[in-house]
Amino acid sequence: MPGQISNRPNRISMRFNTLEDWLDWQSTLHPKEIELGLDRVQKVWQSLATSSLNCKVITVAGTNGKGSCVAFLDTILRSASYRTGCYTSPHLVRYNERIVIDGEPASDAQICQAFADVDQARGDIPLTYFEFGTLAALHLFSSANLDVAVLEVGLGGRLDAVNIIDPDVALISTVDIDHTDWLGSTREAIAVEKAGIMRKGKPVIYAGLDMPATIPSAAETVGARLLVAGVDYSWRTLEQGWDWLHKEHPRHSLPLPNMRGRFQLQNASAALMALECLRLDLPLDQRAVRYGLQEAKLAGRYQVVGRDPVVVLDVAHNPQAATALAENLGDMFCHGKSVAVFSMLADKQIAEVVKIMSPRIDQWNLYPITAARAAPLPQLEAALQSEGIEPARTARFNDITSAYTAAKESAGADGRVVVFGSFYSVGDVMGLL
Repeated sequence: MPGQISNRPNRISMRFNTLEDWLDWQSTLHPKEIELGLDRVQKVWQSLATSSLNCKVITVAGTNGKGSCVAFLDTILRSASYRTGCYTSPHLVRYNERIVIDGEPASDAQICQAFADVDQARGDIPLTYFEFGTLAALHLFSSANLDVAVLEVGLGGRLDAVNIIDPDVALISTVDIDHTDWLGSTREAIAVEKAGIMRKGKPVIYAGLDMPATIPSAAETVGARLLVAGVDYSWRTLEQGWDWLHKEHPRHSLPLPNMRGRFQLQNASAALMALECLRLDLPLDQRAVRYGLQEAKLAGRYQVVGRDPVVVLDVAHNPQAATALAENLGDMFCHGKSVAVFSMLADKQIAEVVKIMSPRIDQWNLYPITAARAAPLPQLEAALQSEGIEPARTARFNDITSAYTAAKESAGADGRVVVFGSFYSVGDVMGLL
C-alpha cells in the first residue's frame, strides 16, 4: 500500500518540513520555469539509490487526451488487481494529484521524503519544478512494488523529464498546435518532439485519426512498431455500448465510458490497444475491462457539476481542445444563457480559442489567473474584440470568486456556466466548490 513507503525511517534530514515550503523553494531553484533536456535529470536519477523501475512502463504523450488515456489505463489495470503508479501534470487543486499509487494520491510525508532524497542526490545540479516532481514520482514508484507505471509527458516528449525512462509501450494521443515556443509551429514539427518517446522494437500507438506524416517516418527511423487508429484497431458504437475492433483479440459489447465527451471512445480505444500490447505479461479479462471503462474519471475534462445552473468545467486551452468542448456543448441541451468564466496563459492561442468557442457563449466573464505566464485582462479583452465580440457581452473581474459568482447569477437556473481556458481556471473554481 502507498502508506508503506512513508513508514521508512528518514534517511537524511529534510531541507523543509512541509510540502508547501518544498514547492515554493523549487519554484526558485532554477532560473527558468521550463528547460527542456535530459542530461541533468538523467544524472540525478542515476545518483538516486533506487534508480530503476522494476515494472512495465507505459508513457503517454500528446497535445490533448493524455489525461483521459492515463485514467483508462489506470482503472482497467487496477480492476484486474494490478498495482499501478500514475504520474500526471499539472494538478488542479492539490500537488498530490500528480503522484498516485494504486489509486491513492501520495501523502505530503511521502512526497517530502522523496524531495529530500532527490535534493541530496542532485548535489549542485539545478532542477526545474517539473523535473523535481518527476524524479520524486519515479523515486516513489521504484519502491512501491508496482506492476505498471503510467507516465504522462509534461511537454513534448523527446526532451521531457519523463523520457529518461524507457517505456514498454508508448502512446501518442493527438498532435495539434500548442507550446509553439518550445515544440515548433507546425503539427509535423510538434509530432517529431512527441515521437521522441518511441523506442526501438517497442510498440507505439497513435490514437488520432489525422496522423502527421512525421509520426510514421519517426517510427521507421527509430525502429518502433507503429499501431494506428483506424488501421491496426478501431471502434464502432452500438445502441447499448460499443465494440473495440482488433483482428486478433476484439472486445465486444463494452459499456460506454462514464467520462463525457465525443473523444472518449478514441482515448479508450487507444488505451485498450496499449494494454493489448502487454497482454502476455498483463492479461485482462472482459470483466476488468468493462469495470475499468465505467470507473475511469478525470476531473476538469468536460466535467458537469451542480445544477440551476449547470456548471461545466473543462481545461481546454488550445484550439483542438476548444473544438472538442464546443462540440460537446452543442450536444448538450441548454434552455438559458451560457456564461463563460474565462482566462488563459499569455503564450496560448487566445484569439483562436475565443473564435471556436464564441458561438457557444453568450457572455464572457474575464479574470486574471494567478500564474507567472497569465494573460492580463487587456490581452484577454483584445482577443475577444478581435473576434467581433461586443464589449456589452464582456465583464471583467479581479478574482475568480467574483467572476464565478456573477456568472452563476447571470446564467440563472435555466442557463449554464462554462469554466475553461486553463488548468488554473478549472482548479480555481474547483477550489471554490
